[in-house]
Amino acid sequence: MLPGVVVKAYNGYYYVRSDDEKTMVSCSLRGRFKKERFSLLVGDEVRYSLLGSEKGVIEEILPRRTMLSRPMVANVDQVILNFAAANPDINPVLVDRFLIIAELSELEIILCINKVDLADQAALAVLIERYSSIGYPVLSLSAKNGIGIEDLRARLQDRITVFAGPSGTGKSTLLNAIEPGLSLATGQVSEKIGRGRHTTRFAELMPLAQGGYVVDTPGFSLTEFVDIDERGLMYCFRDLVPWIPQCRFNSCIHYKEPQCAVKEAVREGKIHPERYESYLAVLTELKENKKGFRL
Repeated sequence: MLPGVVVKAYNGYYYVRSDDEKTMVSCSLRGRFKKERFSLLVGDEVRYSLLGSEKGVIEEILPRRTMLSRPMVANVDQVILNFAAANPDINPVLVDRFLIIAELSELEIILCINKVDLADQAALAVLIERYSSIGYPVLSLSAKNGIGIEDLRARLQDRITVFAGPSGTGKSTLLNAIEPGLSLATGQVSEKIGRGRHTTRFAELMPLAQGGYVVDTPGFSLTEFVDIDERGLMYCFRDLVPWIPQCRFNSCIHYKEPQCAVKEAVREGKIHPERYESYLAVLTELKENKKGFRL
């Protein structure tokens, strides 16, 4: 049996790239896995037998190291959240919402801000400081002008990386700059609605020349919280976490409770007030949407 990685799934077939990265084989799944209703994912490491020069059957699925739930991708090493500094303007509230989803993955998170050449540099520096001060690596890039591309390329080497973020922020353009051979479709930002057209249709592992894979996920501009409760939400905010044990009550959710260390930290400027507002907004959303709220 030969080792490989599932890089794409389509119409019941799995496209497996061999370890030597020289061949791509269209594989079916051995019947016993279908009976077990095993869900094979992009990113899964497998062993397969050849049935011809370009066809095979998957015989074994190796244990997963990690699994990202949205999109469903196995063995991911890191998540890069991509935003535009301008056109469309970066929205800290949306950044916070994407960070919550990324924190749930328990993977390394990197913030990537594209189109920095179009931004107000002073305002951008303040925003970068907000997130870097709480532990997020922040990369400033311009795919159009080649700014920061080498730094990003180095962070992708020999890793499986998921790119996510709102549509229109230049994910596909950025990936094309990193690896021109990818030739991803790109979309222009609509002047009428200020958002980009979705150009990615499904998750797919795309190999990089220096080693590693990237996953360009379908663009979206709304985040829904269906896998988290109000107790878990607070731990998705890194800047809140150090203060949680100092609250008077163990049941404190940092909303209306007295003697709350988190609210005190906000008053003292130790937690950015807009970050706390983002927390309260999602907390309220969880309470109002019972489908996304579990005790």
